Amino acid sequence: MSIQQAFDLVRDELKMVEEKFRENISSDVYLITKIGEYILRSGGKRFRPLMLLLSSRVAGYKGERHIPLAVMVEFIHTATLLHDDVVDNAKIRRGAESANLVWGNGPSILVGDYLLSRAFELAVNDGDMNILKTLSRTTTRMAEGEMLQILRRSNIHTTEEEHLKIVAGKTAVLFSASCRIPAILASLPPEKEKALETYGMEVGTAFQLMDDCLDYTSRDEVIGKARGSDIREGKITMPLIAAYGKSDAPEKKLIEAVVKSDGITDSDMEEIFAIIKKRKGIEYTLGFAAKRVENAKKQLDIFEPTPERAALSAAADFVIERIS
Repeated sequence: MSIQQAFDLVRDELKMVEEKFRENISSDVYLITKIGEYILRSGGKRFRPLMLLLSSRVAGYKGERHIPLAVMVEFIHTATLLHDDVVDNAKIRRGAESANLVWGNGPSILVGDYLLSRAFELAVNDGDMNILKTLSRTTTRMAEGEMLQILRRSNIHTTEEEHLKIVAGKTAVLFSASCRIPAILASLPPEKEKALETYGMEVGTAFQLMDDCLDYTSRDEVIGKARGSDIREGKITMPLIAAYGKSDAPEKKLIEAVVKSDGITDSDMEEIFAIIKKRKGIEYTLGFAAKRVENAKKQLDIFEPTPERAALSAAADFVIERIS
């Protein structure tokens, strides 16, 4: 099954999610609505809502509560993007000017806060304490992950273990929650709930590692931002960690100088790209991510074979395929 077929399985539900997204992003404060509509028009993969909708079917959930909860998940994701762009002083998001560039840091932060508040409101309206606890734990870990990334900024001695902890917090836990919530909705037994939760964590980890790779390998128009943005923002990710570990002394000295530089040039970046290519940092990261995807798919074996289970498997494979 292809990723497009996976999206097609829940096409009607995704339309409902988009409608709820638009409905819940509106505010009596004009600028909130304006920025919200700008974000909505910018699109996005809606990958986390996809995971929640497909997991709901695999879990056997029958009902409509999963629709606003899919919106909740996307609101949290969008809020973190708004906040991240301010922290990183980003200029581009999804190929368009970032909200902080258009309206300034203050409005971007406050709209991010608004979306987080709306997400919690949607969870409260649902009324399930287990879901609310999941949301609370998830957003706490996400904040911790982002702070860890700031603490390790421009530190070339960041270890693989430290980076994976950052990845788990800033990205993977929201994937995990997106897949665990349907298990709660369907009142699945603990072993199946754990399987979906682990599936989401593994896919989310692989997803972020592929983003790490894409930052070094893709054209600007593909990733919707400048190539090499991570290192310019002081983010030490797995391709660079792996390459640095295998580099000789002159290469390590060059990497250290570039990472600490306040003005990284295009020439600097080309040298970093060359070292990562020579030391197979991308290949190492791809191999690591592929193992996480395989483990994610194994978690699905506990469920009956269905088109929806095949779609979740295809979604996991797509995470790796994005690099090609």
